[in-house]
Amino acid sequence: MANHKSAEKRARQTERRTAENNARRSRLRSSTKKVEEAIKSGDKKAAAEALKAAQPDIQRGATARVIAKNAAARRVSRLNARIKAMA
Repeated sequence: MANHKSAEKRARQTERRTAENNARRSRLRSSTKKVEEAIKSGDKKAAAEALKAAQPDIQRGATARVIAKNAAARRVSRLNARIKAMA
């Protein structure tokens, strides 16, 4: 437990940031999962729409450092490639 005023403040900040980061990470996973499901269903249009909705969430995750910038770019790129490969 924190003994100093500054340490108590840092503990509060960390708690707040952790909650926000967990929410961001969850949003990121959910939106990616929706794209995955749309790809599995075989509906190219629905998959493209899902990716269009998921892309801002993925980029926001990278901006907030929930995931690395290159990891976000790679994730979007791979999902997009899988959608383009659909018949």
